Amino acid sequence: MTEVVKIEPHPQYKGVYIVELEDGSVRLATKNLAPGKKVYGEWLFRIGDEEYREWNSYRSKLSAALLKGIKELAIKEGSRVLYLGAGSGTTPSHVSDLVGPKGIVYSVEFAPRVVRELITVAEVRKNIIPILGDARFPNKYAHIVDYADIIYADVAQPEQASIVNVNAKYFLRDGGYLYLAIKARSIDVTKEPDEVYQREINTLIKGGFEIIDVVHLDPYDKDHAMVFARFKRGK
Repeated sequence: MTEVVKIEPHPQYKGVYIVELEDGSVRLATKNLAPGKKVYGEWLFRIGDEEYREWNSYRSKLSAALLKGIKELAIKEGSRVLYLGAGSGTTPSHVSDLVGPKGIVYSVEFAPRVVRELITVAEVRKNIIPILGDARFPNKYAHIVDYADIIYADVAQPEQASIVNVNAKYFLRDGGYLYLAIKARSIDVTKEPDEVYQREINTLIKGGFEIIDVVHLDPYDKDHAMVFARFKRGK
């Protein structure tokens, strides 16, 4: 592996680091909550007593959103995050790094086979709570999730924003934040992505969200956008 020249905190996003490599390339990273452990084949970088994990922007939409300059990273140390569509744990593991041992990442995934992989990640990351469940029915995991400061949603279903709205009503605190990765082709392959994004954004607004920022994730994820929003109860 190419040698590390330096690692420094990101000037805008707390908990994220910029790694400069000897070959001149630059990568994002998070401080590894489980030193020595990889999740998806990412590079590990060690400087002194600290270990950092490469945050691959082609494998993580949140990392891609940061590279595209999304306005804010609301996920921080101690945050309680409800992650809808957790998959096998790639991005949840970086969220786990960000929230640290005092935070919680409630990780909802529908596919049993994928949840088994997620459980393996959670075995060494005690702040990840794997939940086998359907994000369309938050009442079925309401006995596990208390409340959330942030919802992160990456669900490949047609009604993405509606799924977020119902989960927000159950769990998201007033003034809490949302990151929604909109997959245009999962919603409607017959419409242009921008039209799909606007429709989902309008649904979020009706559900009580104030849109703060929207970034397109090309070239990291084609026909994807990340919406960053704030929730106001009672709207």
